[in-house]
Amino acid sequence: MTRNVVVTKVERCADEVIAGLGQAGVATVHEAIGKRGLLESSIAPIQQGSAIAGSAVTVLSAPGDNMMVHAAVEQVESGDILVVATTSPSTDGMVGELIAVSLTKRGCRGLILGAGVRDVAALRAMGFPVWSQAVHAQGTEKRTPGSVNVPIVIGGVAVRPGDVVVADDDGVVVVEREQAGGVLTAALARIEKEAVTRARLAAGELGLDLYGLRERLANEGVEWVDGPDSGE
Repeated sequence: MTRNVVVTKVERCADEVIAGLGQAGVATVHEAIGKRGLLESSIAPIQQGSAIAGSAVTVLSAPGDNMMVHAAVEQVESGDILVVATTSPSTDGMVGELIAVSLTKRGCRGLILGAGVRDVAALRAMGFPVWSQAVHAQGTEKRTPGSVNVPIVIGGVAVRPGDVVVADDDGVVVVEREQAGGVLTAALARIEKEAVTRARLAAGELGLDLYGLRERLANEGVEWVDGPDSGE
């Protein structure tokens, strides 16, 4: 028999590390972590311009049933992000305005949902950020037990309670809690490097030369010719 649990104690990352990763943004963190941790593009924002970072409170629910989402609200602390996966594929609208109101009261920064969300206009109006698999008004049940704060997989990425989640217009990336400090250091170094690159590109230098691509292309047999028929 499957054991269903609500885990009440979660170790979270330091606030300053979470804030730093949030400021770095999804693309930079994804690169800094070695191009890992990025959820599939099917998990997309329902709004534009939102950027959040926080510790994951995870939910594993039956498809079409949001009972465990309600159970998870109690476990959310200020600054957390709720991350919801289902035991099999589902696009049913598992979260809407009412749950979002409750999550907001708990200080939840946003929701990552491997299923459907509804009441989208209301969620946008209240400024509650959501990244979801689908937008779907299909209602759900409250019958099937699941678990809260257990390891889950969403968008092809494993997420454990307490891992750092960063989400913005570019998608969602997950950083293992134990690796977060090192990833932040790498992200800050990347930001400094990109500032230098940005200045050189703004001054007119070409990426072809800056990245050594001209020589690489030549070595691969690419030729610069005056027209498509040149050299025949």
